[in-house]
Amino acid sequence: MDYLIREFRAAHAGMKGDQLAETLCPDIQANPDKLMSIWGRGDIRDATADLNFLFYSDPSRLSTRLSREETTGWVEVYLAYWKALGEILAAEGLRNTSRSSWAKVYEAWKDLTLQVIRGYTHYEFENWTIPCLYIAGKYLRLFAMRADEERKNNSEDTSVAVMQDDFDPESEENKMLEDCARHLNRIFQTCLNDRAPLEESRKWGIYYAINLLFKTYFKLNSASLSKNVLKAISAGRGDMPTLDRFPKSQQVTFKYYEGVLSFLEENYVELLSPFPRLQQLFLPLAAAIKKADLRAFDIALHDGEDEFIKRRIYLTLERGRDIALRNLLRKVFILGGFEEAKDGTAPVRRTRIPVAEFAAAIKISGGEDIDTDEVECLMANMIYKNLMKGYIAHERGFVVLSKNGAFPGTGV
Repeated sequence: MDYLIREFRAAHAGMKGDQLAETLCPDIQANPDKLMSIWGRGDIRDATADLNFLFYSDPSRLSTRLSREETTGWVEVYLAYWKALGEILAAEGLRNTSRSSWAKVYEAWKDLTLQVIRGYTHYEFENWTIPCLYIAGKYLRLFAMRADEERKNNSEDTSVAVMQDDFDPESEENKMLEDCARHLNRIFQTCLNDRAPLEESRKWGIYYAINLLFKTYFKLNSASLSKNVLKAISAGRGDMPTLDRFPKSQQVTFKYYEGVLSFLEENYVELLSPFPRLQQLFLPLAAAIKKADLRAFDIALHDGEDEFIKRRIYLTLERGRDIALRNLLRKVFILGGFEEAKDGTAPVRRTRIPVAEFAAAIKISGGEDIDTDEVECLMANMIYKNLMKGYIAHERGFVVLSKNGAFPGTGV
């Protein structure tokens, strides 16, 4: 414990946030001996006494200028860190007399995270210590995923679940990560809502918190929640540092997820508008795919061929024609309407579609004649690539599509 607090004092005296955050690093693979030394004999009374002496009584404490309030905050943080280390060491099998689980590690690290957050809301932690928030949030997410994986693989949990009538396996699958998302959002709000002058503000930690939230929401297949984050920073952008003043790593990660969200929402114009050259190259392709316009896609691919080949992406983009064709076939399916309902049952879409209808649509969209054999070949490829579910009744001239998920991933 002495060594840990000496590191804390050196980092705090020099106002070195990254170095301070390293004192809270729980990486057992990188520093096993150090963490074992901090854990010591595993007696909480000894750990509490050591922290109280080192922060309140040790003459060496005078090398750091800490207020009484801030001192209390750091004592609580390091005591929570010590407890979390005990669970981590036990989960890794490094405590001979005790075993733990990653669920317990997550809960212990969550307590640490809450203490770090309280440091900023109650104990006067300064903004240069923000990397401590980073490391708390980073490992909270990692431990949540390990706890969820452990739960998934735990046969005892499965046997218990079978006896519970109200057990929902899907809601339990990412239980810890969902809880983690709520606490990462607290870190985000702690940074966003700071009203201190910019040079003293916690807003300098906001993009790291946002990026952790993005990663978590995408892992949970809840990317739509990211839009709430974007709305929040858009509303508060007037008193925030501009993105280009943050570390490059944070800028790149944020722009990546922002781009993916725009792509998922098909906001291609917004996605490409800051880049006129890319807009000129890619927007016609994106528009053609969205409209299911095969001829427009072929023209756009041809017009940009030299540049696409130069960038080594021509063959990749060429595959986009399959998506345009899928969208066209989907439109034919939807326009086919519903079969007549029987015996009061809900109507279902017509699933037996004449090949001739698909051929007519491809001819109109592509601007060229096409024979039935070629149409069937295209549709066979669609089925093989799982872009369409069904089979071709060649002799009868029909395509029979699945009643459920005829075009996977499109909601139809």
